[in-house]
Amino acid sequence: MKSIEIDRAKSLIEEPEKGHNRFHPEIPAVLEVEEGEEMVFETRTSMDNQLTPSSSADDFPNMDNARVHPLTGPVYVKGAAPGDLLEIEFLAIETGRWAYTGVIPGRGYLREIMDKGMLAHWDLSDGWATSVQVPGVRIPSAPFMGIAAVAPSHDLLRIWNQREAATAARGELAAPPNAKSAVPGVGAVAEEGARTIPPRENGGNMDLKQSTVGSKLQLPVFTPGALFSTGDGHFAQGDGEVCIHAVETTCTVSVRFKLLKGEAERKGIRAPRLMHESYEPAVGFAGPHRFTATVGLSLREDGSNPSEDLNSACRHALVQMVDLLQERGYTREQAYIICSVAVDLKISQIVDAPNMTVTAFLPEDIFQA
Repeated sequence: MKSIEIDRAKSLIEEPEKGHNRFHPEIPAVLEVEEGEEMVFETRTSMDNQLTPSSSADDFPNMDNARVHPLTGPVYVKGAAPGDLLEIEFLAIETGRWAYTGVIPGRGYLREIMDKGMLAHWDLSDGWATSVQVPGVRIPSAPFMGIAAVAPSHDLLRIWNQREAATAARGELAAPPNAKSAVPGVGAVAEEGARTIPPRENGGNMDLKQSTVGSKLQLPVFTPGALFSTGDGHFAQGDGEVCIHAVETTCTVSVRFKLLKGEAERKGIRAPRLMHESYEPAVGFAGPHRFTATVGLSLREDGSNPSEDLNSACRHALVQMVDLLQERGYTREQAYIICSVAVDLKISQIVDAPNMTVTAFLPEDIFQA
């Protein structure tokens, strides 16, 4: 079985021949594989070794966010061509023994109100994540890769950069190209390469917690060989990953590639699809049989009621859940971390104007007796 093995004592910056942290069609492949061949990727944590077991929230101001995310690859899949659909089957995912979740001021979904930093260190053992920084909580193992992606074509990359530049010009959040700390660090890749922060048509940072072992991810192919990469491994996550981190860890992931020739072009598929024939989350946790939920409506904190606004409903549910966890004795930062790693945000209805409904589900079985 072919593999890309990395030195986890080194950052991607120190071992650039094994990966990249931008998307661009000119990033050279690390190796080639045949269709149907199984292979193994070793991956780093999402912050590229900038956080370690000895780190604290005091280290946040010194982090270089331009190093997010260190991906392993790309891999050239022989026979893959634009218009094909590449199917990636996840065969095995092994995590490290340590992980982290951070509340970083100015980042995450509640960045306007979460102004105090916190870093939780997780011990991963016997199928559970526990943290002295979040006492009384244990999170069951459900590992998956936060990022799985193919390379864009030159035309698609140009579209991304144009539309995201327009987003930034409107004063909205975007992650335009930035050559600082890019890997590869010179030429068109550094200057034009798309940041890995948002997901796009090529896959990327989708954070699909259901893409566990046994799932099959289908990605449209835009370049010869597809140029597949992966990284940003998670031990577990709540749907939403609201504080910007899941239970972030290293991973060793085994995959198998299958090519569906011409399928993307024939069916007009321009975005990822995920399938799972045997998704079995830990009973009582994901899809919990014992839960407490907060119901969010399209209401803003200033009392206004924007019609059919899912974002306001999502925020309304989440803020209520943070309040609920504080009632149980957790700090606001601890509550935010629990929401990010265990609470699932679900759309309940989108037809009853003016108020859409988003529900935040807290699995009660995460709390240790």
